[in-house]
Amino acid sequence: MRVRTRAAGIFLFLPLLAEMGFDALVRKADYPGTQKVPADAALLSLLALKLLRKERLSHIDDYEVDEALGLFAGLNVLPKKSFATDYSYRTTRANQQRLLAGWVKKLSPLLLPEAKAFSLDFHPIPYRGEEAVLEKHYIPCRGQACPSVQTFFACEHENHVFCYANANLTRDQQTQEVIRFVDYWHELTGRDPEWLYFDSKLTTYRELAQLNARGVSFVTIRRRGSGILKRLAALPKSAWTPAVIDIPKRRQKRIRYVDETIELGDYDEPIRQVAVTGLGREQPTLFLTNHLDATPRSLVTNYARRNGIEDGLGTNVNFFHMDNLSSAVRLNVDLDVTLTVIANGCYRWLASKLKGYEKAKAKQLSRQFVETSGEITVLPNRRLLVVFDRRSHNPILREAALDTDSRTIAWLNRYRIEFDYR
Repeated sequence: MRVRTRAAGIFLFLPLLAEMGFDALVRKADYPGTQKVPADAALLSLLALKLLRKERLSHIDDYEVDEALGLFAGLNVLPKKSFATDYSYRTTRANQQRLLAGWVKKLSPLLLPEAKAFSLDFHPIPYRGEEAVLEKHYIPCRGQACPSVQTFFACEHENHVFCYANANLTRDQQTQEVIRFVDYWHELTGRDPEWLYFDSKLTTYRELAQLNARGVSFVTIRRRGSGILKRLAALPKSAWTPAVIDIPKRRQKRIRYVDETIELGDYDEPIRQVAVTGLGREQPTLFLTNHLDATPRSLVTNYARRNGIEDGLGTNVNFFHMDNLSSAVRLNVDLDVTLTVIANGCYRWLASKLKGYEKAKAKQLSRQFVETSGEITVLPNRRLLVVFDRRSHNPILREAALDTDSRTIAWLNRYRIEFDYR
């Protein structure tokens, strides 16, 4: 069997998916399936659309006669859009939780061997239909509150790998999501995260007290009240300590700060506040932390890196087309964001394998490596040969040797993948 495809680059992810035992993870998560389209094939079909940057499930029709993509999912061709659309309504939050836990636990030794710090953030996904029974959340790109599905993401601080997502949230559940993530990570690894970075609207002082009681260090931003600003403005110049920091996109930035201990309502004990000027805002930025030994410079620098991760979340939202959803059913959106976490892990793994591309964004990796046509051949001795068409970046793939020591692919009848280049 030999077939040509314009999406040969998607087979670059098969060594990782085989090593992760993706089919076993899906079965363990108890996803639904049919006799003709098992659960692992259904999830792989939907994941293929994420990896290929398709905006909607209806765009699966673009590949309805591509036998190679069907082979990627363990089928003869990808299922129709009616099946793909219907499938997302058959899943539950428990399915997503089990799949995320299994995926991150197996991915951690590869990409997150010493994960200690995490950046947390909300992202509202707007609903574009009519008469939606959804809460309104502020949409920054629109400048107003609109009916939307609120989603929560946790991203590892060093390698920018998504570790957790939840779209099945209502407004009264939002503030507890930080504690849910800490519980999730503890159940996964046997220990709580060491550091959490998030902005002021993510949770409440009561939840901050819970984090402190568990020994989790955090850095967050406090909202600027007029009384706080008046008190800081009245401080003598000698109360402000000058410092020089390096932050993304800016070296040798000069700041001034006041490091003090304050009292907060619903927080059981004194907490540390670092007021900083010189960060590009007219008013001081107020950092809150329960870590008493970290230097103000390190607190500001690490939180500034979180802003870069926040930008990265926006980049991933655009690349994986999360904002193109039109469903008013949270569980439908929840499956999509779960697949976004998995697709993000796939691209971060690919970046880690390509020399010089360790920090490359998914869009660049897709354009230079994944959006590649080629030929797929089923060979004797259970070998699956992928021959990529000639491209200028093929030498980087050849050097990476992604197929070296790759495992057999369970959903492809235990075939082993091999890569070659014209």
